[in-house]
Amino acid sequence: MTIKYEWRGDFENAALNALHADGFGHPVGRTDWRERLDRHSLGWVCAWEVGSLVGFVNVVWDGGVHAFILDTVVARTRQGTGVGAALVAAAADGARAANCEWLHVDFEEHLSSFYFDACGFKETTAGLIAL
Repeated sequence: MTIKYEWRGDFENAALNALHADGFGHPVGRTDWRERLDRHSLGWVCAWEVGSLVGFVNVVWDGGVHAFILDTVVARTRQGTGVGAALVAAAADGARAANCEWLHVDFEEHLSSFYFDACGFKETTAGLIAL
């Protein structure tokens, strides 16, 4: 099957809520993704396969040169097939086209190989405060 990637692609909230539930293994939520993305995002990438949303990544930014990857999610049936790396690559292209100079990501330890090896991120020193 061919997967189509769209920068700032159109989607229904229900489809993205269902994808998040499937990809992250939690109950289907009722997040108003449209409102959230319109308020906070530089852009996002949708991955479509035969009319179904199979992947998504959000790109937020500081309004300047720094963009940040959030909510990278791939349908369980497509995990491990390169969809996630292609989503991140399309997100990097979108951020680059918006004149961002840096793309940041933070992640849990078990995702290190994905972000460092598959996506090409470099390890840096960072800090975090749990609120």
